[in-house]
Amino acid sequence: MSNLNKYEVIAAAIQQNIYDEKLEQGTKLPNVETLMKQYEVSKSTITKALDTLEKRGAIFQQRGSGIFVRRQRREGYVSLLTNRGFTSDLKEFNISSEVIKLERLPADEEVRTNLHLAEDDEVYYVERLRRINDDILCIEVSYFPVKLVPYLNTEIAQGSIFNYLSNALKFNISFADIYMHIDELNENDAHNLELKPGNPALFLEQVIYLATGEPFDFSKITYHYKHSKFFVQATNY
Repeated sequence: MSNLNKYEVIAAAIQQNIYDEKLEQGTKLPNVETLMKQYEVSKSTITKALDTLEKRGAIFQQRGSGIFVRRQRREGYVSLLTNRGFTSDLKEFNISSEVIKLERLPADEEVRTNLHLAEDDEVYYVERLRRINDDILCIEVSYFPVKLVPYLNTEIAQGSIFNYLSNALKFNISFADIYMHIDELNENDAHNLELKPGNPALFLEQVIYLATGEPFDFSKITYHYKHSKFFVQATNY
């Protein structure tokens, strides 16, 4: 079991129930008092859980009216603002990973800067080709500091690294900094994506942090322009 805060566990349970029951937009959820009894927690814990879900765009709350399901994303769209990994974000699809390279090596200056590492620190370098069903979705290059992630192998990398970090290493994954730009593919990336050099691509870099504020993942993702679709759920927070 992960070391998430109680309100985060409850938020995840409520969101999972929305998915499992295929609840439509506007479906009214149980009120705060009912949820307190259901999960056997205090009002403040339920309030934090609901606020978390509202920030994620899963629900909306109307004072005096209740708690309602918000419109769910269209099938097959990747959230540009997620820090949960593809496996969690695209549950309805078969997400697979082909490990191109996995090695332990010294962190270069760019990696040290993004992961707040010392000059002699090492990282796991993981390069994967991610597929959505049978189509290439992206190339993902990730760096994990050995001092936080002491062990990675090909078997773990072929599955969900985030599940491994959350369940096996008990990581409390909290927030991310995400940077994006559009450019042309170089020859190597074009070859891996089965496209032509000069084709367009969305390039995304992200640094993902633990709840303590310590960065544990610096990733560069290059998306296949024909097979990737994105969405953002905006809130007034």
